[in-house]
Amino acid sequence: MAKYANITGWGKCMPPAVMTNEDMATVLDTTDEWIKTRTGISARRVSHVPVSDLAAVAGHRALAAAAVEPEEVDLLIVATCTPDTVIPSTAAHVQKKMGAANAAVMDLNAGCSGFIYSLEVATAMIRAAGYKKALVIGGERITWFLNWSLRDTAVLFGDGAGAVLLEAGEEENGLLASHLGCEGEALDALLVPNFGTAGDRFIEDYHKFNVSFDGREIFRRAVRGMAQEIKLVLAELGMTDQDIDIIIPHQANARIIESLAHHLSVPMSQVALNIQHYGNTSAATIPVALCELLEEGRIRPGDNLLLAAFGAGLTRGAGLIRWGDRVTPLAESDVELAPCDQTALEIMSDAIKHTG
Repeated sequence: MAKYANITGWGKCMPPAVMTNEDMATVLDTTDEWIKTRTGISARRVSHVPVSDLAAVAGHRALAAAAVEPEEVDLLIVATCTPDTVIPSTAAHVQKKMGAANAAVMDLNAGCSGFIYSLEVATAMIRAAGYKKALVIGGERITWFLNWSLRDTAVLFGDGAGAVLLEAGEEENGLLASHLGCEGEALDALLVPNFGTAGDRFIEDYHKFNVSFDGREIFRRAVRGMAQEIKLVLAELGMTDQDIDIIIPHQANARIIESLAHHLSVPMSQVALNIQHYGNTSAATIPVALCELLEEGRIRPGDNLLLAAFGAGLTRGAGLIRWGDRVTPLAESDVELAPCDQTALEIMSDAIKHTG
């Protein structure tokens, strides 16, 4: 069996429709200043297609970056809490759309921690079960859930997908250590109620969603929980904060990210931050940020990348990736999303009308 699972390909897919804070202010009692001051968010993307479309395009781009064909993939994991369908999995839809006919497929729902969870699962399956090429995708269409009468949650989220390809290898690269956890006693802090078999199918306005979100509780637990997982990962590897080249945290709130950097005594110049452009895309935030760091030339061969996330559950996780030799794609995919001729507000007009 292989000792390591190197990241050889990467790709992202952000839907083209942009909803700015000014757009938000036309349908919600809010302002650009109110949103930016509390969250750091200036804009977010709104998808006109199912999450499997976003995931498939990101997946194609990751495979092209590694010069790998879809039929070579033997494991496909989609981290998402906004699936196309519960039966079958979103991963099955992605397999069909990508032509990855030889891949075992599964969804993994750990909320915003889903990408780190999936990365650990894929790495373990390569190292212990003999899989050779694993495609891990974090993808979300959270805007579909939003209640547009609830300002505190409607402004936070956006849509998108990011993907990485892992390949079995003997060089000490890829995810070297990780640690996952969950504080289930606080799961009510972030909850979409009445969506699932525990819900009531026959209540009035069943089609409406009310995201239950306790921002104060989440902030408090997020920084502490991520810091705890980071300490465990660094201790396992015999490393310290000084060994970290770049931190790639889940993009939920700029103040949370700044607090984590301060806690670790790491300057913000070494921290990935793109929440201002995309909002919180849940399981997609870390792989999208990773792709952008590579596009900007900020990752060098051999760099130690520290991932950290928290999410609904309340899940949490951290992992240390040692980057391999290649920081540029071998090729580019020409696969694109279906064209979009609507603005973000037009895409969301029915949801706004029904929940306003």
